[in-house]
Amino acid sequence: MTNTQNYSSDVAFTPAVKAIQARKGSRGGYAHMEEGGGWRTEIDEALAAFIGEQTSFFLATATANGQPYIQHRGGPAGFIKILDKSTLAFADFRGNRQYITQGNLTENPKAYIFLIDYVNRRRVKIWGEARVVEDDPTLTASLMPKDYKAKPEQAILFRITAWDTNCPQHIPLKFDAADVAEAIAARDTRITELEAEVAQLKQRLSPN
Repeated sequence: MTNTQNYSSDVAFTPAVKAIQARKGSRGGYAHMEEGGGWRTEIDEALAAFIGEQTSFFLATATANGQPYIQHRGGPAGFIKILDKSTLAFADFRGNRQYITQGNLTENPKAYIFLIDYVNRRRVKIWGEARVVEDDPTLTASLMPKDYKAKPEQAILFRITAWDTNCPQHIPLKFDAADVAEAIAARDTRITELEAEVAQLKQRLSPN
């Protein structure tokens, strides 16, 4: 049975969810949000910038009978491409060849993307529908990050239904190993420079 959606947020706020919100006292606030138009449905500049910075995300799909599956996707910053205001795309790199996500999408196109930025404690939830494109090597090649050593097998297109941000509560502060290494290298370089300056000053001040 398909529920009629009056607001974009109804993609997640089903009648069952709204009933629990009412019972637990949060329905009023979300109803006010709905009156303002619900969740956003198009990519704005802020979301585009956020997506462009990400090197990792989680993609959720489900079987026809509702069995969920979540798969991690990663790549260099910018590997998630924005095709238009409602469409994301990325090259599907060859992995363990289980093809669970692809199998799920053949029988249930509904999908969900979860992005999290641990450094700035931000997260974005995106609902939509996805499809795998196997027969367009030009598209797949255009989505491939430059100089990234991975084998692209196909492309995945994700059409956005709605998106929303989460509050930063309980997001642990974590830093990417490459960023930490860069910061340590910069610190060590600065220490070397300061040590050289100190040595020069000592030499100037030392009696002949």
